[in-house]
Formats: sequence, structure tokens, C-alpha cells
Amino acid sequence: MAGQISMGARREIKSAVAERYRQAGRAEKGLILDELCKVTGWHRKHAVRALAAQSTNQSDRRRRKPKYGDVIKDALVALWEASDRICGKRLKMMIPALLPALERHGRLSLGKEDRALVLRISAATIDRLLVDTKVAAAGGKRRRVGFYSAIRREVPIRTFNDWHDPPPGFCEIDMVAHGGTSVAGSFIQTLTMVDVATGWTECLPLVTREGGLVVEAMARAQSLFPWLVRGADFDNDSAFMNDVVVPWCRSQQIEVTRSRAYKKNDQAFVEQKNGAVVRRLVGYGRFEGIETARILVRLYAASRLDLSRFSSEPALV
Repeated sequence: MAGQISMGARREIKSAVAERYRQAGRAEKGLILDELCKVTGWHRKHAVRALAAQSTNQSDRRRRKPKYGDVIKDALVALWEASDRICGKRLKMMIPALLPALERHGRLSLGKEDRALVLRISAATIDRLLVDTKVAAAGGKRRRVGFYSAIRREVPIRTFNDWHDPPPGFCEIDMVAHGGTSVAGSFIQTLTMVDVATGWTECLPLVTREGGLVVEAMARAQSLFPWLVRGADFDNDSAFMNDVVVPWCRSQQIEVTRSRAYKKNDQAFVEQKNGAVVRRLVGYGRFEGIETARILVRLYAASRLDLSRFSSEPALV
């Protein structure tokens, strides 16, 4: 049930027809769009935007003057070193407390405008500006692409537009973290499996995030569904994209696909159940330990017959 061609192939087709589309007349453009939508599965409006963007000469665009100069970068380096080289997201939260301390000790002296820029800089910009500094700190070596990234690349992508009325058995799968306000340590995760065609939902608690436990939960879910699981659509979580889960699915003749990174709408079916089922039943607190997991097993078992009805909205007890 995956798309007929990969995302890379779609980009190549778009590049091949973009120039012809730009020079074509109105009638010919319509024919080009018809063929492109048929081959790629794109919506017509998306195809129009994609071809228009492809035809735009990137070099002709006016380049914006850099917002963050050397002064800001030097300040970020000092803050990064003072924070023991933590990641951009954590450093962003520490800057309001760390910056005044460095100023008091004479380590930093920023003008009013530069200080305001440092205080409102985003975590993504911090990581981008510190790339070269981090490479130098690591001895000139960039961080190697992880093993799990190689597995992700070999798993085809499925977008929200690639579900073409699948038969029962094709599921979107995700995990809900029960860590409360902290992600430190080990805590329970709920594996949510939603059948796209019927909305049938199975929830299974895991004591921790681990590929072997994901396989066990999926095997258990297979016995709970009224039909064979034929497809598993994951996100890019390393708990799924690893050398345990992906090979096991393929050995069970389960088609494995994944969503695009940072595109939650690609997994709209399971994301809806995460909130309407798991969070409404369990809440947002922190849960740990085997005994708590057993309680959640009983909770999900008591509610599953009411949850797993052929409807888009679950009725909760």
C-alpha cells in the first residue's frame, strides 16, 4: 500500500518537467499537470506550487544580510563553554541566567542590541552558529551519521496523501511517553497501533523504550486484531528504526514505511488516538516500573472493546 515511487523519484520527475512546464502554453500545462499528478500521486495544487518553485532561479533572490555576526557567535561560544558544552535547546533555557553571571565576572561585555539578540536567539540558530566550533572541539571530526540513520534511509516514506483506501491490516504506530515533566531516566511508554481503514486501536504499555519490547508488543497486538497486520507505518524514532524491529516486521511479511521527519500530519490517525485515547485514559503524569505497567495493561484491556469500534471517534468509559 506504499506509494508507487519514492520521494527522491518524485523530485527527479519534477525537475525533468519543470522547464517544459515553464515554457508551455495553458493547454499543455494542464496536460503536464495531469500526468505529473497521476505519476506522483500529488494533489494538483501542490504540483503547481512545486513546479513554480522549481522554476525560480535561486541565485536571483536577494540575499538577506546576516542577522548574527561575529560578536554574537563569540558570545555563544563563551556561553557554550561555560555551560559544559550542552546542546542548543538546553543552552537556550540557560542563557537568561548564565549571561548575567558572565557579565558580572567580566567574561562578556555586550552592547544593548547584541545582548537582546543573544537573549532571544533560537535553539536551532545556536546549533547552526556553533557547528564549526563543535567540529574544532571534536578534533576536526564531524559526528558520524548513526547506524539508525542508514536503516531509516532504506525504509520508504509514506505521506498523509499516500493512504489510498487501504484494506484492514495497515496500521500507523507511535509511542506515547509517560515521563511527566521530565524525560530523565526510564519510564513507561504506550505503544499505540491504529488500523487506518477501520480505526481499530490497540494500546500496549512498554516498561521502557527498547526494540525487543516493541516487537513483543506488536506480536501481542497481532493476536488482538481481528485480521492480520499487513503494514506498519512508523515515525523516525530509533525505537522503531533499528535492526530489531524493521527486520522482524519484514520476516512477518509486514510492509514497513515511515513518515517524514517533523511532519506529524503524516501520522494523523495515530496522533489523534494518542490524545483521544491514551492521554484521556492515562493523563500526563509520570509512570515507572513493572507493577505500574501491569496496571496499565488491565486498564487498556478493560477499555479496548469500547475503544476498538469501527468509528473515527472513540467512546471512552
